[in-house]
Amino acid sequence: MVAIHYALLLSLFAGLAIPLGGLLARFEHISNTVVEARFVKAVTAFGGGALLSAIALVLVPEGAEVLPVGLAVGLLLGGGVCFALVDAALARAGGSGALVLAMMLDFLPEAMALGALLVTEAATAKLLAAMMFLQNLPEGFAAFREIWTRGKLSATQVMLAFLFLAALGPICAGLGLLLLSDQPETLGAIMMFAAGGILYLIFQDVAPEAHETGAYAPALGAVAGFALGMAGNMVIG
Repeated sequence: MVAIHYALLLSLFAGLAIPLGGLLARFEHISNTVVEARFVKAVTAFGGGALLSAIALVLVPEGAEVLPVGLAVGLLLGGGVCFALVDAALARAGGSGALVLAMMLDFLPEAMALGALLVTEAATAKLLAAMMFLQNLPEGFAAFREIWTRGKLSATQVMLAFLFLAALGPICAGLGLLLLSDQPETLGAIMMFAAGGILYLIFQDVAPEAHETGAYAPALGAVAGFALGMAGNMVIG
């Protein structure tokens, strides 16, 4: 199978975890409301931990390796400022899509990296796709709950949006393979900008949503999510 086909299939595999997580959230039902609330918060925190691991172990290291310090710092800050403005606009519109934005900022640059890696490191690209799948599953679960419980979109509409996001993965992987495999600085800049946006969204929206006074499972969920990302990074490395 040629590299472009691998890129499309691997990124589609990773992306389909997003609607799969949404599907699990749609049919999840725990009769005890207190237990259910804590479970959902723990899954949200797990997704936040996975996002943080993407920043610390993939996006920032890959960007810092190929960019000068000043540009790297500027892009990181620029990503944070840009998505603070987006978040404020969403708040004024009466909705919150923080988890969806963070998931998109995590998934799409990693899909580009996956495509670029297939040229020189096919085995690493396959492991990256597996880790992306495991990260996207709880992120899709938490994002579906965040949107659906607000009642502005039906479950079908949310699932269609998630399928569309999953379909963007192969497009980004194809771009990474065809355009960015020999442009590490451009790919690094995209990753660093995305890292700034994700970092802002985690501390502004995701972490507060996962917190509950007197409950410890959500915070441990964040640790477990980061541990998952760290394990995948160590295996890839």
